[in-house]
Amino acid sequence: MNNHIINNTQNSRIAILSERELNDHVASCCIYEFEDAIAKYDRVDFFTPKYSYQSAHRNFKWVKKFSRSPQLANRVKFDRNSFTLEHDYELFFMVLDNPSKFIALNSIKNWRQKCQKAVCYIIEIWETQIPQWKPILELFKDFDHIFLGHASSIKAVEEITGVPCSYLPFATDAIKFSPNSIDSPRGIDVTNIGRRSVVTHQALLERMEEGDFFYYYDTPRDFYIQKPQEHRTLLANVAKNSRYWITNNPNFNADPREKKGLQKELGYRIFEGTAGGAVAIGNQTATEEFKKHFDWEDAVITIPADAADIIDIIAQLDTQSDRLEKIRRHNVTNSLLRHDWVYRWRQILESVGLEVTLEVILREAQLRERAERFTPSRVLSHAA
Repeated sequence: MNNHIINNTQNSRIAILSERELNDHVASCCIYEFEDAIAKYDRVDFFTPKYSYQSAHRNFKWVKKFSRSPQLANRVKFDRNSFTLEHDYELFFMVLDNPSKFIALNSIKNWRQKCQKAVCYIIEIWETQIPQWKPILELFKDFDHIFLGHASSIKAVEEITGVPCSYLPFATDAIKFSPNSIDSPRGIDVTNIGRRSVVTHQALLERMEEGDFFYYYDTPRDFYIQKPQEHRTLLANVAKNSRYWITNNPNFNADPREKKGLQKELGYRIFEGTAGGAVAIGNQTATEEFKKHFDWEDAVITIPADAADIIDIIAQLDTQSDRLEKIRRHNVTNSLLRHDWVYRWRQILESVGLEVTLEVILREAQLRERAERFTPSRVLSHAA
């Protein structure tokens, strides 16, 4: 089995190192959706390693332990994956779900020499875990900009790497997630995916067992997906067919052994549910980033994490039809105007002074046009 290069044309200006051939965990599906979106808006070559990095991780760990030099450990680790860039690129880009994935970086031997600019996006890096990541984060010094999915970690990562860091919120393919109309039927009463309260879950289960109530939740213990694009299509259809969508802080009931602390961040769920026009309910903390990116009325209706009375809460909300319709319109519209992946790609390009493509501009126009069908003009205050 050989390593894979997708596209590989002289016309490409973006080189992306992607784990899509190696990592099939469900949490990475949104990463691949982002990468696929970039390929639609820009001229991209994907470099996709196919060999496991287990031995490279093990070698790195042992060499670093005895030499106390992450730089040396990174140089001498054995890596079966190997690429060489054959032409120059304007930008090297990679998404890491956590800093340990740096191990793949030097699979492209000449990535820094052949790329005018280099940017990475680290999805998850909890502030309490940064001390353990420090030796690894020092290896990110060759990037021009680092984006983080956790806003509270920016200062510490910037101090360790010496590289400018910025917060980059999650997003969706907002057109795929948006319903055909605000009045489209919604056959799912409540969707509750990912970390969940045992108390709230049990109350919803009991209501579903009474009949005439559709509660959608995940049941697998093995969270691995063979076809990420199909999974995102399913999730988009669940979102736009759900009346209510539970969204909590990403670590609200984390195992203390995970050492994520009390850090409050925005997770995937809020972006997905609001993009589908569901009414978001949960214990999402109103952090500064939440107030900035979800600043419209009732973006999330706050309920306790352990809501034994969840059925009563929903019943009370169901009596407020005008309010619910307004919420759905605002959620879909703001998602289309602010939380599509194209806006994140624009932010990345602008951070290193690269021009946006015509495809980016056309996508933004398409999003504005679609948003107009969902809401009166007075709601379009955030249109760019």
